[in-house]
Amino acid sequence: MTTRLLLVSDTHIPGRARGLPDALLRAADAADLVIHAGDWVAASVLDDLEQHGEVLGVSGNNDGPDLRERLPEVARRDIEGVRFAVVHETGDARRREARMDDAHPDADVLVFGHSHIPWNTTTPGGLRLLNPGSPTDRRRQPHHTMMTVVVDSGALREVELVVL
Repeated sequence: MTTRLLLVSDTHIPGRARGLPDALLRAADAADLVIHAGDWVAASVLDDLEQHGEVLGVSGNNDGPDLRERLPEVARRDIEGVRFAVVHETGDARRREARMDDAHPDADVLVFGHSHIPWNTTTPGGLRLLNPGSPTDRRRQPHHTMMTVVVDSGALREVELVVL
């Protein structure tokens, strides 16, 4: 069976946008699961996203007690035989691969956020690191972004950074 994922992070609503972009909501409707790597800021963003499908999310450093009560700091899910972990922060980019190999030895894919910088690498230990950037707060990046992923038969078949 094929599972279509939408990866997002760092929506920072209402600080950086009034709402989620229409293109993101259409992608959420088309996805089997939305993974959000934290910094929602308003719980209404989680509520809105849940209206478009199943959401697996974590809290971020800018999320208040209302979101921290609803969301863990680390989420894990087996999807089509691929072990996913989701966190908000991974620390400095230097030595990220080695740190994450040590921190998440039981995962095949780690989805993270915080930096607003899209990231798609594989560590020496084989852990796939994915950061979708931000669909609403690009900071110093040229574009607002999100990612789509297709998981099938125990493997990532497609990983695409989507520019909004």
